[in-house]
Amino acid sequence: MATAASWKPLLLRALDANAHLKQSAFFQLATIGSNGRPSNRTVVFRGFQEDTNVIQINTDRRSAKIEEIKHCHFGKICWYFTESWEQFRINGKIDIIDGANSDACKLQQREKAWFASSLKSRLQYLAPAPRLPDISNGSGEENQLDPSEGPVEAFCLLLFDPEQVDYLNLKSNERFIFTSRSSEQGFKLWMSEKVNP
Repeated sequence: MATAASWKPLLLRALDANAHLKQSAFFQLATIGSNGRPSNRTVVFRGFQEDTNVIQINTDRRSAKIEEIKHCHFGKICWYFTESWEQFRINGKIDIIDGANSDACKLQQREKAWFASSLKSRLQYLAPAPRLPDISNGSGEENQLDPSEGPVEAFCLLLFDPEQVDYLNLKSNERFIFTSRSSEQGFKLWMSEKVNP
């Protein structure tokens, strides 16, 4: 269990203020590849895990990011809101939940994320494996999916657990660093420090 993060209301307010802009739901997720080089891509914010500060991301189990996260469980989010001129850089640990996970609670979370996604989004997980040569020859075959069926094998839920948040507001010219630590009882506590922008 975690205490409420003082950065989370800032992020929720930025999401609300920029909700009319479709791109506000997209952010960049950086990981480290097995070759030691950085890797970066744009992903979709799928909300917070219930009653936590954990950020949910849906992804394909066959994508390169899965092997990168297995190699190094740490990642970084960079999220910029164009309307309110706010940037969030979030360091954290990433947990992968795929169909092979042995934790029944995590499998329920994965299923809930699956059904929260649009049918069009779910169909992407039936497509050929990412980054392999396209051998379809433009056949235009349509994948079929029963909307009532649970997650397909390729569907993964990533849980990004923030450990540090660097918040910059370019309109107010303010910057805060939020850092977490664990209490003796195992709760995550957050401290903030105002720093030069």
